[in-house]
Formats: sequence, C-alpha cells, structure tokens
Amino acid sequence: MPSDTGTLVETLPPPPVGLGRPLALFLDLDGVLAPMAPTPDAVVADARRTAVLTRLDRVLDGRLAIVSGRTLTEIDRIADGASRSAAGVHGLERRRQDGEVDRSAPSPGVAEALAAFRDFAADRPGVLVEDKKISTGLHFRQSPASADDALVLAQDLAERTGLTLQPGHMVLELRTPGADKGGAVTAFMAEAPFAGAIPIMLGDDLTDEAGFRAAEAEGGFGVLVGPCRATAARYGLEGVPEVMDWLEAVADAETGR
Repeated sequence: MPSDTGTLVETLPPPPVGLGRPLALFLDLDGVLAPMAPTPDAVVADARRTAVLTRLDRVLDGRLAIVSGRTLTEIDRIADGASRSAAGVHGLERRRQDGEVDRSAPSPGVAEALAAFRDFAADRPGVLVEDKKISTGLHFRQSPASADDALVLAQDLAERTGLTLQPGHMVLELRTPGADKGGAVTAFMAEAPFAGAIPIMLGDDLTDEAGFRAAEAEGGFGVLVGPCRATAARYGLEGVPEVMDWLEAVADAETGR
C-alpha cells in the first residue's frame, strides 16, 4: 500500500502495462524522462525520448502531459515539443490540449528572492540561480558545501516574503504560492481528453508526491522513480532507462488495443 506518513517503503513493484481502460500519463521531467545533470541547461533533447513521447501522445489520443518544476519553455526545449499538454513551475503555469495557457501572476516577493539568491551565488563558484519569473531556484549541485547556508537563506526569505519554499534535488526553489503538481493533475483530469481515463503519475522527487496523491484520488496511481522512500506512490521504477522501457511497452500495449 502507498504510504506518505514517514514509514520507509523498501520495495515497490513495477507498474502494470495493460489495464484494459484508457490511460492518462503525467510525467515529471528531470530524473524521470531525463537523467539528472550538473546544471539545468545540460539537459537536452534526446531522439529516443522525443520518439517515445510523440508515439504515446498519438496512441493515447493526447492523454499525455509533462508535469515539471521547469517552465513550459524548458519543457518544450527538452521534450522537443512532443507533449502538447504540460504543466510547468510545479503547476503555476499549465498549457491545455488546445494550447491555451493558464499562468499565475508572480508574487512581489519573487524579485526580492531572486536578488538575494544572486548575491548569495556571486562569491560561491558552482552555485547557480534560475529565474522562472513566477519563482526562482538556487542550485548547488556543483557546490554541496553551500547546502546548509542556502537552506538558512531560503527559509529566511520564505518567512519574510510569504513565498513557498520547494526543496528538490540539490536545489531550493522559492515560488509564488498556489498550485502544485497535484492540482495540475486534477485540472487536466477534469478536461478532455483526460476525463474518464486512469491517471498514472511518474515522479522522483518530493514535489511529485502531490501528483501521486491526485492520481490515486482520481482512480489511478503514482509511480516512484529511483530509490524507495516513504511515498504515496503504489509502484516503482529504478531509473530513467527503466521509465523509457516501460513507456515503450505502454505504447505497444495501447497500439494493440
């Protein structure tokens, strides 16, 4: 059974492929569709990934969405435009199947956080700042010794500005309060072509737990990618290669339906 109460889940079975009902896939990007990289810009388009996503979008009749902490622009760059539906910045911006985009207005505190992050990074080689307009991220993958000081700064800024602190893999993000990945999944499931399908959310980070819970609430399930931990996901896959193999198997099964 899924658990997000703090009990360590040691093993998770792989997700099923053929469920006999229409599927809707919600896929995180970094750590799920693409391997983690030293810097955000180092993640680039991949021919196999683009081909698999393009095929899935076709055989699922558009019931495919990338749900990521990256912006929609970055999602399109890395996924090579293969997913028409997408949610970026943890659900703060969402593009529907028809191309219409819902985007939250930036909180005034984002500008203050961005300036503080840039000051922090100025004398710390390897620390990178990402400006997403409605949020800002502080990346310290190349400077792990900066982690503790970065957390103190981010927590102080969150308290002063009212921004939401979103920890990730060697990154701390301060974002405009509001939607999360779970809200994005729920919103997609209320619209065509997703409505009535079985939602499956694949994710690797704590930010994906809301997506796992939303999928479960809509009659589907979550799939945790990477090491096991306390999670709301029901199934697991080891890493990006296993995700790509599973997605190809889903495409094969759906083609034969």
